[in-house]
Amino acid sequence: MKQLKMSALVLALTSIATGSAMAQSSKTNAWEGAYGQIGVGFGIFTPSISNGKAVAPAPYSAANITTSASSVNNVNTGLANLALGYNFGINQSYILGLGATYYPGASSSATGVLNSTAAAPYGALSSSTTATYNVKNLFSIVLTPGYVIDKDKLAYAKLGYTGATIGLSAPSIPYTTTNLTGWTLGLGYKQILTGSIYAFGEVNYAAYGNKGVATITSSSGAVLSGMSAKGTGTDILVGVGYRF
Repeated sequence: MKQLKMSALVLALTSIATGSAMAQSSKTNAWEGAYGQIGVGFGIFTPSISNGKAVAPAPYSAANITTSASSVNNVNTGLANLALGYNFGINQSYILGLGATYYPGASSSATGVLNSTAAAPYGALSSSTTATYNVKNLFSIVLTPGYVIDKDKLAYAKLGYTGATIGLSAPSIPYTTTNLTGWTLGLGYKQILTGSIYAFGEVNYAAYGNKGVATITSSSGAVLSGMSAKGTGTDILVGVGYRF
């Protein structure tokens, strides 16, 4: 009876090992399949704000006021992100992945000066105010073609769609937001540490197209209009992930 139990146990373990080996062998390469990862790093966002027009409050509503931004500083910030994706095996050497990334929280703040200059005879309306802004709700959806160096090493590129929210406020302007969208690209490398756990490093670049700034009403009643915002961002990340 004892011999029979031992034989059954050996048979069960052999079946499990065989099933696992068959599952692995069914993959085109070792990097095919789902993954999840978390990264930390440093990012820079460089904004650009065009000139616009403002409508003055009564009795100066006919005033021609030009608005502009100056001394707009870059956002330099620490960051973290979460990513999920799936790699489709093309052959033993290449994969094509689809991934989504989200950066939780808001960036550090930076400042810029918002200027308004009125034409004669309302020159007294000219003023400047220092505004504070940050970047939040950053996300991307990307394709990730990759080269399988071996079962433990993967080099890959990223290309896709990205979005972010710019939040701005000033002493005379209530908090307002503008959503920017654009494209992103990047390069990265993954290295298995143990089992299915890997480390990764990557650099990403994003360009956000022109978007009209949401209407901003100051405490004096002036409304900024015609201004638009765009920008570029770069980040460097390191982190760990799990290859399913």
